[in-house]
Amino acid sequence: MSESVRTQLRVRASELVGRGWLNTGGKSLDLEALRGKIVLLDFWTFCCINCLHVLDELRPLEEKYSDVLVTVGVHSPKFEHEADPVALASAVERYEIHHPVLDDPELATWKAYAARAWPTLVVVDPEGYIVAHLSGEGHAGGLAVLVEELVAEHEAKGTLHRGDGPYVAPVPTSGTLRFPGKATQLDNGNYLVVDSGHHRLVELRPDLETVERVIGSGTKGYLDGVAEVAQFNEPQGVAVLPADLAWKLGYEAVVADTVNHRLRGVTLSSGYVQTVAGNGVQRLLDAGPARVTDSGAGTWSEHHDAGPADFAADAVDVGVLGLGTGVSLSSPWDVVWSEKLQRVVIAMAGTHQIFAFEPLSGEVSILAGSGLEGLLDGPAEEAWFAQSSGLAVDASGDIWVADSETSALRRLVLGENGVTVESAVGKGLFDFGFRDGEAGEARLQHPLGVTVLPDGSVAIADTYNGAVRRYDPATKTVSTLARGLAEPSDVVVVYPEGGEPLLVVVESNKHQLVLVPIPKEAQQVDEGASQTQRPKSPVAPGQPGTEGTFHGSDRTEARRPLGRPDAAEDLLDPARAAGFGRRYLSGTAADLGAVRGRS
Repeated sequence: MSESVRTQLRVRASELVGRGWLNTGGKSLDLEALRGKIVLLDFWTFCCINCLHVLDELRPLEEKYSDVLVTVGVHSPKFEHEADPVALASAVERYEIHHPVLDDPELATWKAYAARAWPTLVVVDPEGYIVAHLSGEGHAGGLAVLVEELVAEHEAKGTLHRGDGPYVAPVPTSGTLRFPGKATQLDNGNYLVVDSGHHRLVELRPDLETVERVIGSGTKGYLDGVAEVAQFNEPQGVAVLPADLAWKLGYEAVVADTVNHRLRGVTLSSGYVQTVAGNGVQRLLDAGPARVTDSGAGTWSEHHDAGPADFAADAVDVGVLGLGTGVSLSSPWDVVWSEKLQRVVIAMAGTHQIFAFEPLSGEVSILAGSGLEGLLDGPAEEAWFAQSSGLAVDASGDIWVADSETSALRRLVLGENGVTVESAVGKGLFDFGFRDGEAGEARLQHPLGVTVLPDGSVAIADTYNGAVRRYDPATKTVSTLARGLAEPSDVVVVYPEGGEPLLVVVESNKHQLVLVPIPKEAQQVDEGASQTQRPKSPVAPGQPGTEGTFHGSDRTEARRPLGRPDAAEDLLDPARAAGFGRRYLSGTAADLGAVRGRS
């Protein structure tokens, strides 16, 4: 039985201020227009996996209380790209957000409500008073109790107005693909594309336009079965298994079915879909004691004996978790076959870890990552990742990782004595930009895809920079292969007969795959390095609220995206970013947004 998350004191809500509104049919909203409704403000940013989890947590609540509850998404960007109104509109459509969204690029409403974490939830009662202030995931149960309380209270007072809310559906995108995720080339020369926005797989012919066949009904949901009836929920990644292994298993492809928190096996000859790992329950982690530096790089706290503190993993740090559909996963985003490990390697974005799946036995294990979010190299069990979203295997069998929230390129070195994590590009959770050159100073912006080029260098789908970048391990330098792309989410090397290798880029926000040549001379770009800066939130002294533990990490100590490094007036106090304690605070005006971490 969930408890109410209600605060002890009511505080008058601040007005909703921003650049504009989405999902309202062009109308602007204010608190007066929402008077009589229970208003749930969801402070989010579209890069954040925890924010995406909350969107799904809230859907049943929004449906059940549609006549009394109005959810308002307050989009408060972390990355520079997220402040682009076109990109935001695409994200609102991509994630099927069915409530009004306030575009708040200057963080005006964020500051007014003293938000300090992505995601933050604020409940305003029908009379315009704040009655709850929460951070992180996992609050749906408590919110449901609170809504019931508010309905009973305000219906009795005559201050509750039932009826339709202000949401107006936008015109949906039409076309063969809709926000595609990853792609892979098949033996027949066709491409198997994860058509994420249509919740299905599409096999395209080499012209990248003609549809050979479709796997999945296109209905968002979860259902195993033949191609015409099977259901996925925003799948992202796909990998094709070796032929001899596929023959034993009865399926050739593994799909990261992201929002279903499952891996699906697909028999390509028939299109039959089956679940091979994941029970559909989102995996949750408790935190260990840790913090990040000002740049967002990780550091461990220590036990009293000066040894390293424990990790945020479940019962083990790395190792076997269980078998197949008996294990909980969390937003698997990409998959790749590792010949060296004889396993499917999984970018487990929701817990900031790298998992592995052995198909013959069904064994699911943690390969690397403590579960803490940030950038920290070292032995597998001590390493930190941040929403890893792309994987590729090189000639030596090592695994390259596009670590999106640290805007980093990482590598898992598979040695005789275990797995070690190294960073090739990237500095921390809050550092990003568009800068080529020496890898230590180079910057990416939320990369989602990665592949290994014929010469051993690594191509990166630098998603929020709209570019394909190249990292050369021999010279430890970064360059640009192509730019002007609309949120590229994956990149694949192909080898035309008698021609030079080419790149197939999944241009997600243009709903297409495009061929891009690999230039002989790469570009050198320097548009600067940025750091997300948190505006100061004035907090008056007052009575502390009720503190409790919640599951799932949040982006605490959020800091404002800067367009250029010379915007010195926006460089405010550096965040200590203690969000790894996974705590929330719900209380009075003095507490709003105060998120505490462990040290």
